[in-house]
Amino acid sequence: MMSTDRYESPLSQRYASKEMQYIFSPEKKFKTWRKLWIALAETEKELGLDITGEQIEELKAHQDDINFEVAQAREKEVRHDVMSHVYAYGVQCPKAKGIIHLGATSCYVGDNTDIILMSEALKLVRKKLVNVIAELADFAREYKSLPTLAFTHFQPAQPTTVGKRATLWAQEFVMDLEDLDYVLGSLKLLGSKGTTGTQASFLELFDGDQETIDKIDPMIAKKMGFEECYAVSGQTYSRKVDTRVLNVLAGIAASAHKMSNDIRLLQHLKEVEEPFEKNQIGSSAMAYKRNPMRSERIASLSRYVMVDALNPAITSATQWFERTLDDSANKRLSVPEGFLAIDGILDLCLNVVDGLVVYDKVITKRLMSELPFMATENIMMDAVKKGGDRQELHEKIRQLSMEAGRNVKQEGKENNLLELIAADPAFGLTLEELQSAMEPSKYVGRSPVQVDAFVEKVIRPILDANRDILGVKAQIHV
Repeated sequence: MMSTDRYESPLSQRYASKEMQYIFSPEKKFKTWRKLWIALAETEKELGLDITGEQIEELKAHQDDINFEVAQAREKEVRHDVMSHVYAYGVQCPKAKGIIHLGATSCYVGDNTDIILMSEALKLVRKKLVNVIAELADFAREYKSLPTLAFTHFQPAQPTTVGKRATLWAQEFVMDLEDLDYVLGSLKLLGSKGTTGTQASFLELFDGDQETIDKIDPMIAKKMGFEECYAVSGQTYSRKVDTRVLNVLAGIAASAHKMSNDIRLLQHLKEVEEPFEKNQIGSSAMAYKRNPMRSERIASLSRYVMVDALNPAITSATQWFERTLDDSANKRLSVPEGFLAIDGILDLCLNVVDGLVVYDKVITKRLMSELPFMATENIMMDAVKKGGDRQELHEKIRQLSMEAGRNVKQEGKENNLLELIAADPAFGLTLEELQSAMEPSKYVGRSPVQVDAFVEKVIRPILDANRDILGVKAQIHV
């Protein structure tokens, strides 16, 4: 239930899914801390330290029933979150309390947990991103042959197809998926390297046995589901890791922003429209309005994520030597909220693309109003075949195009370029002959073929490799 007497983040209240919110919840965080403490204790026992099976079992028995009240009360006294939870865990595990966190520093649980949570969050982002790509592929195929006016500089340009335009959106998301897979595949745990990364505490615990100490990090990584740990570190893993992760999110945000802008402009032109529910209100004053609020929200949240990516970059750049603590408060905000925002963005993208409405008659009407200008090169070639002079005809078409443009802009009349050309004997073409050339599909180039090739060669392998995560449908909260 929403609290009404204090600020709560809109990312939790309005935008992010419960699944993403849980990944960054206190419960998930502190349960992961306890799993890491168990992994450390098990590793130390297996490598010969005096830790009993009974102590390990006691830790496992209480790994999920966290006594939050005890930890919170302790933190008020000692002002240290990790030591407060070490204490709380020890209260529940009196036999094992002496070996909890043995040889470790706070970043053992803090930083390893951050990597684990970012890894899980990236997998959720990936799942939704793949489904956005799948929906765009379906849309592109459905409309691969529907001619539409293309725009350069938001001015009418050579026609494309509705489906071909959707491949441009999809291609950017595919690039984001490539970046995400690379970063996700490169994530490693910090391991347990001590206060300045030297593993000095383990040198003491294992009586200088270098060979045994070398086994600690790989064993912890395996127990936590990772292949390896970073080879070297200070007290923390390099904050450049956070930079790489947030840059992936910012890239997805940029792609979503671009798509949402195009949809907003097309909705203004009444060519395409995002979903609009039966009882939805577009404006408090103008009851007729059908505002593209979902696409606007995508753009709004995307700007937040793109700017948020600066946080870990600046934090990474300003870390002193083996560590400072000015990263902590920033990381608690920038990383989780970046993920919550991109989660909301992808849910909106899924919702919008799944329900995108195409008004083909409006699209065709606008295209036909501009097509005579687009067809002038073909018309000129036809006139040359009938004996016309190419250079002379080029100048005449330029002049007649300017006249037709003035009629449209200054007089508010229909485009009469074809009539003007038919009336000029230099072209030797009748109005009927000119009108027969006004078939939009003649002017979209290879758009339908490009759509098919892109879907089959680029998107199909992605979907085939990810069949187990397809079929996601998003529900937006507001």
